[in-house]
Amino acid sequence: MQIIDNIVKMPFVKSIRGGRLVRVIDLSVCLEAGIASDPPAMLPEIEYRPHSAGAEEFVGMFPGLRPEDLPEGQGAAIEWLRVTTHNGTHIDAPWHFHSTMNGGERAWTIDEVPLEWCIGHGVKLDFRNLPDGALATAKDVAAELERIGHELQPFDIVLINTAAGAAYGTPRYLASGCGMGREATLYLLERGVRVCGTDGWSWDAPFGATARSFAETSDPSIIWEGHKASREIGYCHIEKLCNLELLPPTGFRVSCLPVKIKGASAGWTRAVAFLDDAAN
Repeated sequence: MQIIDNIVKMPFVKSIRGGRLVRVIDLSVCLEAGIASDPPAMLPEIEYRPHSAGAEEFVGMFPGLRPEDLPEGQGAAIEWLRVTTHNGTHIDAPWHFHSTMNGGERAWTIDEVPLEWCIGHGVKLDFRNLPDGALATAKDVAAELERIGHELQPFDIVLINTAAGAAYGTPRYLASGCGMGREATLYLLERGVRVCGTDGWSWDAPFGATARSFAETSDPSIIWEGHKASREIGYCHIEKLCNLELLPPTGFRVSCLPVKIKGASAGWTRAVAFLDDAAN
């Protein structure tokens, strides 16, 4: 039991695969109620049903059974959830961004996203130095790729480490970190990236920062401009990642397979990174 406890509490675990030591880093936050993870109207609700309630349910399913007949009077513990597909760590499908993608074709829902998009070589761009509310540009992306010495390859999974990761669960979270603008997003997509992600609440700049810019400019094109890049080149992005600071810039693989929800705009994912310790 102690081993299980340690694994749950650690951000990464080690395993042997093909004779090599591999680190598995958890990039997903817990789906959790009672913390500042979303705007108030979108916060998840979780009802935890204890083993005693499960015993009463068993009694109803098995005539003649009494709760005390069960080991220690316990049945099954379960949870009832009221959530959106955008609570917790999740992948947004092109359908979330707009009704069309790739210049006019119907946008894909999460059950239509190719699974091969969701497993691939990872690249981490460190934008923690950008101020809260800033919008990363194509020049920022190019400069960071040059700094880490990486040339993007088709289907690289690009993860953006922002200041928001350290603020998750606090009142500062929704306003923390930079966002990815239209030109920065298209810079990635034009080089074959189809899945990217952020530890922020949104791929775009925090809504408060965008609202202030809109009040000054009255320009609607700045609203969700990173998301809306999918109208030109369809793609997916992951939101509410964590532990990105533990990743090297390159040399790891990412798995972020989404839960398959028919016709949905997003699906939850247990995103993880695999690092070969022999290479890092």
